[in-house]
Amino acid sequence: MARTAPGSFIAFEGGEAAGKSTQEALLAARLADGGFQVVRTREPGGTPAAEAIRSVVLSTEFAGLDPRAEALLFAAARGDHAARVIRPALERGAVVVCDRYVDSSIAYQGVGRDLGIERIRELSMWATQGLLPDLTIVLDIDPEIGLGRLTNPDRLESESLDYHRVVRQAFLDLAVAQPHRYLVLDGTADRQVVADLIWERVGRVLPGNRS
Repeated sequence: MARTAPGSFIAFEGGEAAGKSTQEALLAARLADGGFQVVRTREPGGTPAAEAIRSVVLSTEFAGLDPRAEALLFAAARGDHAARVIRPALERGAVVVCDRYVDSSIAYQGVGRDLGIERIRELSMWATQGLLPDLTIVLDIDPEIGLGRLTNPDRLESESLDYHRVVRQAFLDLAVAQPHRYLVLDGTADRQVVADLIWERVGRVLPGNRS
């Protein structure tokens, strides 16, 4: 589905404990101060159905979940989220700031689970009717550092260090392939420095400024 909505869609990606929540909050506050309508959301989640799916895919109770079932559950949650939250917000002219989106499935399932990048991308594109962010911000962090910050890891966070290293590289490779759509920043850098760099780049994709 062609995107003609007046709003802007910004996704945050990256490894565990890279500082996404902190930077999303700083960006959302800055946008609101600038007079923009902001919708801050997350994946999996954002709708009652998607939140229910989140409780399954991230719960340690379901360790050993089949990788294909895992990928389908993420896509199902994303489809409902895109249809019921993201697209309507964009139609209203809002700026949507989302914690994780398609690239997480490509990195964690397509590469990490070895299900195939194109297969997972196509699944998410079908689920969302081709909806992509205007900008994806990747907060990069050494998985050993990020995982060391966790106190109560979920099912995916509990995967091996090697798995998370593969996922990290997948995010970086995605960004290199389409640099015009990505901003990669050091997740361990000073948070205000990172926030300022994000704000500078976000300005190019705000409503009325998208090229």
